[in-house]
Amino acid sequence: MKDENLIRALLKMIGEDPDREGLRETPARVVKAWKEWASGYSLDVPQIMKCFEDGAEGCGDEMVIVHNIPVVSKCEHHLADITGIAHVGYIPNGKIVGLSKIPRLVEMYARRLQVQERLTNQVADQMDKQLCPKGVGVIIRASHACMSSRGVKIHGSTTTTSAMRGDLLSEVSCRAEFIELCKMAERK
Repeated sequence: MKDENLIRALLKMIGEDPDREGLRETPARVVKAWKEWASGYSLDVPQIMKCFEDGAEGCGDEMVIVHNIPVVSKCEHHLADITGIAHVGYIPNGKIVGLSKIPRLVEMYARRLQVQERLTNQVADQMDKQLCPKGVGVIIRASHACMSSRGVKIHGSTTTTSAMRGDLLSEVSCRAEFIELCKMAERK
């Protein structure tokens, strides 16, 4: 129950009465919510990524992209929400990954205290490490509650980060195709 006492102390610090009817169960609910929001710490890449050689034959230089993956994270500076979408793609090189594993990889890293720049690169680095593909691309577009609900209080802004590896970094046409396909997916 020590965790709940921390939340009770926070409620008192902001001027609330943690014993009033509407807040009595709040400490337990907040502790439970944070366990879910930070569940990425209890996972690691081998639990998530399952790669196959079967199915990769004949892939050539074609991209595999999972679009519009929901991103829900907490910024490490204010513990405020980061919400948006990720596009993750790769060009196979003898191995493919189960498509559901890509959103799970994004969620694993998103369910940790984050900055968007690190999150984007963590996903790209692990895709590159696990698959050894010809190229990897990750684009994340997200809104940051730390900018909209406090400080400058700007609403409607979106931050875009990208991380490219291999052919998606060095080949202009590959990079352009990936970016265009991501734009198309967002327009739908």
